[in-house]
Amino acid sequence: MSKVTKIPTHFRLLTSLRALGPYLREPQSQEGYYLFDCLGVCVSDKKSPEEREFWGWWLELEQQESQFAARYRIGKYNKSGEWVEESLPKSAIEDVYRIQNSFHQSLLEMLKDEYEIEVVLHQESVEFV
Repeated sequence: MSKVTKIPTHFRLLTSLRALGPYLREPQSQEGYYLFDCLGVCVSDKKSPEEREFWGWWLELEQQESQFAARYRIGKYNKSGEWVEESLPKSAIEDVYRIQNSFHQSLLEMLKDEYEIEVVLHQESVEFV
């Protein structure tokens, strides 16, 4: 007999997702859809803080029935405060993917342990290195 998993409330999920670290973009999240991002590597630390851009990743986590689909994107967070899909330079690849993999493992474990919810990669998600 299969076990039916009940998705927890939006507010309970937010509490757990916040505990994963500084990645959750709560104002852009809503019930069934959660946005995360990571400014992994500064493009040029010689620029003033308000002018800096970053290499990193962002994640759209969407509820699909009794599981979540993770759509990761890789690129640059520009000085306008927007993500642009772009190939990473060699100097940033290792750090960005290390942070992404670590976060993804934590996300999988938390959702599985606390709620018995599986996470699958969305068909449009970038592949992990």
